[in-house]
Amino acid sequence: MKKYRAFLIAIIMFPLIAFGQQIKTVPIKSKYVDGRNIRIWLPADYSAKKKYAVLYMHDGQMLFDSTTTWNHQEWQLDETLDRLTKTKKMRDLIVVGIDNNGAKRLAEFFPQAVVGTVPQPERAELDKLMPSGPIADNYLKFIVTELKPYIDANYSTYGDAAHTFIGGSSLGGMISLYAVCSYPQIFSGAFCMSTHWTGTFVQNTAIPDAMVNYLDKKLPSTGGHRFYFDHGTITLDSLYAPAQVKVDALFKRKGYGSKNFKSLVFEGASHSERDWAKRLDEVLVFLIGK
Repeated sequence: MKKYRAFLIAIIMFPLIAFGQQIKTVPIKSKYVDGRNIRIWLPADYSAKKKYAVLYMHDGQMLFDSTTTWNHQEWQLDETLDRLTKTKKMRDLIVVGIDNNGAKRLAEFFPQAVVGTVPQPERAELDKLMPSGPIADNYLKFIVTELKPYIDANYSTYGDAAHTFIGGSSLGGMISLYAVCSYPQIFSGAFCMSTHWTGTFVQNTAIPDAMVNYLDKKLPSTGGHRFYFDHGTITLDSLYAPAQVKVDALFKRKGYGSKNFKSLVFEGASHSERDWAKRLDEVLVFLIGK
């Protein structure tokens, strides 16, 4: 364990939560990003005698417990996972929730390779939202070179790309897509709910077009990779349709079909954990279903 000593402080075991599952909260340090908690969900029947796929999720503090979140909402991830596990619709799975870093969330989540290709004045508006500069590449290094090795060393995982997934919503969708494009040998799939294509909080075409140009060059081949996208039609989600149409067209042009690509629109759905929770079953079954 010396290999992980610089990045692991301690493990705190929390009581069993809904439906008898375990969540372990692990405060960590990293040489790439600021320290934060990770939240490891284990199924009630977790056993070292079995092997598990792993789903890495962003915004970990919003996943399980609405009594501790800023908006009193949650993904209801534990309830959904328990339901899918009991009905055997999903592979054996461990979920690793990675807490976001508050003020640096956009800097960590917005695809770093895209920033320099955004024209003015949108580039200036994007820069205002991350005054410390973009650090998404370091955030992904943390996940790939520190967090994933720790999880694979301490839990009974497959460890290969075919069993390693990543996902999130809003900017978490952006960084999940960027993760697969940056490390296609590590992640085989991503879900990107209510993907925040606009970067800023006003409608624009410059930032989404820069992202589409990046995907045109970096999107991994269809073999072995799978992507899920969606968005609602109200609140922030009302901004995303024009960009999502362009992204959908690009994926189809690259050869993605119904088995490895899905993009849905949910009428009347908002940009909120409450609405993401309602469609999480479909997301997980598509990405990690048997």
